[in-house]
Amino acid sequence: MKGTQTMHDGPTAMYINGEWVAEGENGTTTLTAPFDGRELAVIPVGGRRDVERAVQAAHNARRTGLPLDRRLTILEAVAASIAARSEDFARAIALECAKPIKTARAEVLRAIDTIKFSVAAARTLGSESVPLDATAAGAGKVTFTKRVPVGVVAAIAPFNFPLNLVVHKVAPALAVGCPVVLKPATQTPLSALLLAEVFHEAGLPAGWLNVVCGSGAEVGGALATHPDVAYVTFTGSPQVGWGIAEAAPKKKVRLELGSNAPLIVDRESDWEAAADQAVFGAFVQAGQSCVSTQRIFVHEDVVDAFTERMAAATRGLVVGDPLDETVDVSAVINEGEAIRVEKWIAEAEAGGAKVVVGGGRSGAVVTPTIIRGVDPAAKVQCQEVFGPVVTVNSFAEFTEALAAANDSVFGLNAGVFTTNLRHALQAIEELEFGSVYINDVPTVRADQQPYGGVKESGNTREGPRYAMEEMTELKFITLR
Repeated sequence: MKGTQTMHDGPTAMYINGEWVAEGENGTTTLTAPFDGRELAVIPVGGRRDVERAVQAAHNARRTGLPLDRRLTILEAVAASIAARSEDFARAIALECAKPIKTARAEVLRAIDTIKFSVAAARTLGSESVPLDATAAGAGKVTFTKRVPVGVVAAIAPFNFPLNLVVHKVAPALAVGCPVVLKPATQTPLSALLLAEVFHEAGLPAGWLNVVCGSGAEVGGALATHPDVAYVTFTGSPQVGWGIAEAAPKKKVRLELGSNAPLIVDRESDWEAAADQAVFGAFVQAGQSCVSTQRIFVHEDVVDAFTERMAAATRGLVVGDPLDETVDVSAVINEGEAIRVEKWIAEAEAGGAKVVVGGGRSGAVVTPTIIRGVDPAAKVQCQEVFGPVVTVNSFAEFTEALAAANDSVFGLNAGVFTTNLRHALQAIEELEFGSVYINDVPTVRADQQPYGGVKESGNTREGPRYAMEEMTELKFITLR
């Protein structure tokens, strides 16, 4: 039984040990659309007993095993099925998290690529020989390393990329032989359950993928601390992520957390291109991305022209229903978050900043907003907005801009537009971020790259090959 269905045509039941579970330990709840509150589905609310069943199923699957060629065949079949049902996935994403349909389609394509990269990486994740005979004590010994699965993986996913960030956890884990218990975000379980259906139809044996819906506090907490879970992969807020790491000190806990990504626009640069790309970087999916362009620092000689150009393009964005093909920006994840963003904008204004464009709110929809002259202590500047808001401040010297960009507890992505080679090299060396993009906005992630940050932004590098290395243990073998 895949659950009851309303506006959403896919499964609405949890998936545990190869079976659909329509009601969780804590009953069910009605899932509504962030944009207009329409009822989407009735979803089970899992609890600790559901987690226990799912982890036990995954643990049993791990002990039974599944050959590499079979795992990769299933992953390839899943990629093909997602492609065949791409519109179903895109619609689920658009409904559950108010991502504009054209942006949702792009996420589906990325998820397919992520699976393909995982398959390719698994085929080349081999062993190496260690020359022990380089010393007299090692003479006559043949040695090599072998990567073995770390064990059951608990995957706790965020709402902003409800398919691709789930795939970034599930596909590498399955590729290396780690069964998964997935907890999708409370607001966005639909695309994850649709993914489970595709895996089921592709012949994935029971227990290898389990999806438990429910709260982060109960379901996520039970997963993170379960003794049979060896590895926790979490994407979300720093407060929750570091709390999980503290609660599970003996596990591998890998965190991909937040940021307030800076963009530096030098005097010697294609600042027009920077302004055009910054509109995308700041407002794609309503700014709800860990690498959303949030803090822009522009040289004082071009800041006025840059701001005018960016503001003109921002006014041309279409805001509305995520299922409308023309819409560029829709709602944030709920009205409470929209109210918070509205308050942060008001705080910046009260501190002397000027709202150049936007600043309004209707329900969960916040108008794309550019604020200029923001105090460094304002929340929109020093915290993660996770909404369609970007700040613009000026600088006189390039070193000043680098210092301002680094003045953050976060360190995920940073972007710099410059044609000055010395400045580009200086930025590469001095910016304290996991990724630095020259002549590009920081709102970038290639699914095969090593992706992750420093400081409060996390402690890992995702991307199929890099995740697979972390989801395995290195075993050393010697033959005498």
